[in-house]
Amino acid sequence: MKILVVGAGGREHALAWKLAQSDRIQMVYVAPGNGGTALDVRLKNIDITDPQQLAGFVRQEHIALTVVGPETPLAAGIVNIFREQGLKIFGPTREAAQLESSKDFAKAFMQRHGIPTARYQTFSDSAAAHGFIDEHGAPIVIKADGLAAGKGVVVAMNADEAHAAIDMMLSDNRLGDAGARVVIEEFLEGEEASFIVMVDGKNILPLATSQDHKRLLDHDAGPNTGGMGAYSPAPIITPELHARVMREIIVPTVQGMAKDGIPFTGFLYAGLMIDANGNPRTLEFNCRMGDPETQPIMARLKTDLVGVMEHAVNGTLDTIKLEWDRRTALGVVMAAAGYPDAPRKGDLISGIPDEAADCVTFHAGTSLDNGALKTSGGRVLCVVGLGDSVKMAQKQAYDCVDQIHFDGAQLRRDIGWRALKRHG
Repeated sequence: MKILVVGAGGREHALAWKLAQSDRIQMVYVAPGNGGTALDVRLKNIDITDPQQLAGFVRQEHIALTVVGPETPLAAGIVNIFREQGLKIFGPTREAAQLESSKDFAKAFMQRHGIPTARYQTFSDSAAAHGFIDEHGAPIVIKADGLAAGKGVVVAMNADEAHAAIDMMLSDNRLGDAGARVVIEEFLEGEEASFIVMVDGKNILPLATSQDHKRLLDHDAGPNTGGMGAYSPAPIITPELHARVMREIIVPTVQGMAKDGIPFTGFLYAGLMIDANGNPRTLEFNCRMGDPETQPIMARLKTDLVGVMEHAVNGTLDTIKLEWDRRTALGVVMAAAGYPDAPRKGDLISGIPDEAADCVTFHAGTSLDNGALKTSGGRVLCVVGLGDSVKMAQKQAYDCVDQIHFDGAQLRRDIGWRALKRHG
């Protein structure tokens, strides 16, 4: 059996790595892949990104099903294109992917269906947006309406930061079309968590809970990034809270999409803010797995992912249960010099330890240059350690990180601190 994974990041490496562990797999293709997927003999990189050409490749190679990693091809309608040609693919249609590709669509959807979220207003006129800030003050959150590769959200702690964010998006057009409209919403206090499920249009299969670290520096300082590390499970998601999130957020979302005539299939990721009283609200939706959450989640999954994906594309997710490694998995991102604003490329990477039962390194921004592994993006690697406690998983991950070298590497040394604080 052959499977195609679409994407080039750490999330896609982790998905392909897990799929390739199945006895039923002949080959996992990754389009376009990265240096890590190129080095794995069970995986094969395909230098195609155009959805129509990918559909042709799938037909030509008799690939059984396709799994889409990143948001950009989903927003471009890759699922629509594959389905029109009768090809099995896991992901949301272009229409359903608006839950992620348009913040305004998502907020209006949540308001319409009574899903708990922050109060908001949408603006395309900068003068009106500035006026709103003057009226409401800070802290306040400004979000680009469209996809901005993790750089479209500014949590402004004072009015000057808020005005600067509006100028950057609406006046200076620094985010292009993605920032042509902005959503301004109330600032929510609390602790964030990632809640990711698989949906086949009707049935919902929750994945292991996780929590990521968005800021570049220790103690949650510095600019927001795509994520500097993550761990699974997330202790803040108690069984009671899990049931409540399913009941108040996930189920109403899936039912609401079906009711609106846009049935959702694919990974559904709710970014949650949990307040001091344990009440969850939805910060945003993503229509794919999180990165770096995928890496620790896949490191813990014991069930054959190929079978899970088959159920997902056949509409039978209600017939399976997932089995998880009881250990904690903790992933530390190593980022390039200059990340997130101007990541440097071309630095030589050395010292990556061999995969072991308690440590695996997933590649993101890497490429092979005449056999030499080099940096090629902002977030370069995600090193995942596994252990019987958060502290043990953390030690394992950092022991592996300390063997790896590339010039200018940036990383946090406190991944997992919230879980450690919770459990002592």
